[in-house]
Parts: sequence; structure tokens; C-alpha cells
Amino acid sequence: MDLLEYQGKQLFGKHGLEVSDGKAVTTVEDAVAAANEIGYPVVVKAQVLMGGRGKAGGVKLASNEDEAREHATNILGLDIKGHITRTLWIEHASDIETEYYASVLLDRSAKKPLVMFSTEGGIEIETVAEETPEKLIKQHVDPLVGLSKEQALDIATQGNADEDVREGVADALVALYTVWIEEDASLAEINPLIVTPDRQVKALDAKVSLDDNASFRHPDHAELGDKANLDPIEVKAAEQDVVYVKLDGNIGILGNGAGLVMSTLDVVAQAGGEPANFLDAGGGSDAAKVTQAVEIILSNENVKAVLFNIFGGITRCDEVANGLIAAFKSLKPTVPFVVRLDGTNDVEGRRILEEANLPNVQAAKTMNEAAEMVVAAAKGNS
Repeated sequence: MDLLEYQGKQLFGKHGLEVSDGKAVTTVEDAVAAANEIGYPVVVKAQVLMGGRGKAGGVKLASNEDEAREHATNILGLDIKGHITRTLWIEHASDIETEYYASVLLDRSAKKPLVMFSTEGGIEIETVAEETPEKLIKQHVDPLVGLSKEQALDIATQGNADEDVREGVADALVALYTVWIEEDASLAEINPLIVTPDRQVKALDAKVSLDDNASFRHPDHAELGDKANLDPIEVKAAEQDVVYVKLDGNIGILGNGAGLVMSTLDVVAQAGGEPANFLDAGGGSDAAKVTQAVEIILSNENVKAVLFNIFGGITRCDEVANGLIAAFKSLKPTVPFVVRLDGTNDVEGRRILEEANLPNVQAAKTMNEAAEMVVAAAKGNS
């Protein structure tokens, strides 16, 4: 789960990172009241999970109450690359002398946390890595030991942070690592990490992604994220405990197992199609779960054809077949379906579908054949 900037900053402050005073608001009047309370100048920031807010007009400096009201009025409701601004973060403006970059993430290849630091803050870190890689310091952390102050100081020194703020940078790195560990984050990033004229080190921005698999340890995380901009189909799927991600294409995908579903997406794309979703029905899918999954897929009006790609293990192919029949009876879909069943009870599953003679349902023997068939069906139904 990705957090909005202000939510990330609240977690930063909770774990000792220095951040500017601010307040999250949802109305113009509350924005003005917050600005008056915090004290001018303030920055009015759109809270959306999308970069380029400044260029889109979503970040403005206000020097007085009239400007705060004007900016809040203009930014609330602003569409930034498909994300509607419903929340503003009103923050006391910071004087900036230097901009750094800092992050903690998981290096999956090394199976260790990775701390990154650069004095080239305020720009995309990919640009730094490509154009001036020597300015991006990377160090792994022993997860059994954690990030010590000594290692953090070494990172700040190697990164050529100004000598008089290296202690402050090291403290910020240790606090950022604490956020990453304690909040079960997959990414904790500050860009920029600023140095003020009075040599304070502060987080001016926050990008935090939390690991949903650890949500049971953090009941307080349930209210985080940009719920106002969540896709309603994804919300419905989450409520029904279905693993679903909406994509931009027109071919609905259902498989059992994340690896199989991802492979199916790739094969459909190679066949010239555009997947409309990722949906993992999981192991042990019965008729009710299959009906539920079909309903979620068809909730997307862009879907022109659907591919079922099932490899039976715990999931029995005859149960999937019965589920599809039940779905056709209750939902009466009008788009074509291509079904590939292989594995446990696949012969029985194919027999059940053949005898049911469902309209607009074709059987495929291989994944490649299924992909080609569903792409052709989607084109024919467009």
C-alpha cells in the first residue's frame, strides 16, 4: 500500500525524523484555518499518489490568507494524471540551502535491506544513478544488527554530505531505517532531505510503501492510503478477499497462483492482446469463488473477452468448470470466454463444460493457444 505524502511524514515524525509542521484538510475553509494556525508562508500541497504535482499546479506557496484560500480552491478537485485531489497538506514553508536524497528498500537479490544516499536530491534518483552513479551511495544492512549510527555516518561521509550536517544526516538515516523496519515498509524514501540555513536536516517529502502482508501487525494502517481514489472494483475485490489489480486492457484474466497469472498476462501480451486485470483465484477455488471472480472481472466495462487459465493442483478443474456454469446462470455474461484446464480432474472439467454447452465459451489445450484465441475473440467483440 502506497501512502500519501502527509501520511508518510506522520510516520516519519513518529519515529524521530524532523518534518515541518503541517495539517491535512479536505475543505477550503479548513485549509485557510490551518494556514492561519501554522503561520505564513505555507505550502499548499495536493495529496495524490502521483508524481509531477508541482508541474500540474498541485503545489503552491501562500504568503497570506487570500493566497491560501485561492490555492486551496484551485487545487481541491484538481485532476493530476487521473487522480482527483481530495485532500490538501498545509505545511509551513521551509528555507532550503541544500537538497539530499535518502531511502531504504529491500534488495531482493541480496536478501538484505539497502540504504541509499545522495547529495543530488530533488531530482529523479534514476537520473542520478544513470548520469552520476558515483554520487549514489549504496550500503546493505545486516538485518540482525540494524543500521547503526556508525554505519549511517559512514554513508553520509562517503556521500560527501556537508561535514557539519553529517551527524544530522546519519540520525535521519537511522530514523528512516527505523520507519522501514517498525512499520513493515517495502520502501521509505525522502526526496528531498533538506538542509536549512540554520543547518537543520529535515524531510521535505515522503514516499512510503507498506507491505500489505504485514497488515495484521498494524491495525492502525487500515485507514492509510488514498482510499478516495481507489478503483471501486479493486475495493470490492479486496472486501471479498480476491487478489485483483485493474489494468488498462480489454481482456479479463483469471488464473490460480500469482506466477501462473503473471505468465498468462505475458503470453496474452505476446499474442497482441492487452490484459484488463490481474486476478489470482488462489488454491482451492470452488464454484462460489469462481462465480465471485467472474463477477469482479465483468464489473470492468472495458472487458471484451475473458481467459480462464487453470492448472489444477489444490484447485480442481471440475470445481472451476462448475463455477463457470454457475456464473453463467447468475450473471449471464455476453462476452466470449476461453477456458484452458490442465491438472487435477482436467478431463472431468472439460467434460462438464462440453456437456453444459455454454454460449460463447471455447476450450483451449495450451496456454499459447488460449492466448491467441482470447485475443481474436476480444478483437471480434470490439
